Amino acid sequence: MPQVHHSAFVKWLARSILRVGGWRMEGAFPDLPRAVLIGAPHSSNWDGFWAMCAKTAMGLDIRILGKDSLFKVPLLAGLLRWLGIMAVDRSNPAGIVEQAAELIRSNEQFWYGLAPEGTRRKVDRWKQGFWRIARAADVPVVPVYFDYTRKVIGVGEAFDLTSDIEADLARIQAWYRTVAHGKYHDI
Repeated sequence: MPQVHHSAFVKWLARSILRVGGWRMEGAFPDLPRAVLIGAPHSSNWDGFWAMCAKTAMGLDIRILGKDSLFKVPLLAGLLRWLGIMAVDRSNPAGIVEQAAELIRSNEQFWYGLAPEGTRRKVDRWKQGFWRIARAADVPVVPVYFDYTRKVIGVGEAFDLTSDIEADLARIQAWYRTVAHGKYHDI
C-alpha cells in the first residue's frame, strides 16, 4: 500500500480527532500497490474532513481530487497539497480520465480516491469517471463508505471490473446500499 510518513504526533492528532468525534474504522485496506478508491455516500463536506483524518492516522498516501476553487487561498492550498489533494477544474473535465489513469500506471504505488457521485447532492446515477479511470489503469476499485448512523468509516473488498460498465456500477452501488448511511442522504 502507498504510505506517507507523517510524524508520530500528526498520526496521534488525527487518531485523537477521530476518537473525540466518535468515529472508528471497520474493515481493512487491501494490500494493493495501485487502486482507485471510491468514498460514498458523499453527502457533506464533513466526509472529506473525516476521510483526511482517517488516511492521515493510518499513514496512507491516497491522492484525492478537490475543487480548484479550494486552492485559491494560498495557506489552504498548501495544506490541501500536503494532504494529497490535487486540484481539478470541474468545468473542463476533458482528459481527466486519461491523466488520472496515466498517473496510476506510471507509478509503482498509487492510490487514487474520489467520490463516485461527483457532488454532495443525492444523485440517482453515479458519474462513470472512477470506473473509466480504473479500467484504463487496469486496477481494481476499493470501496470506502461513511456510515453516519454508527460513525464508521469502512472499507470493503476490492471490486475487479468487467467490460460491462452498467453491471459493474449496479453491483457496486448495490453493495453500498447495505453498509452506507450518509450525513444527509443515503445512496
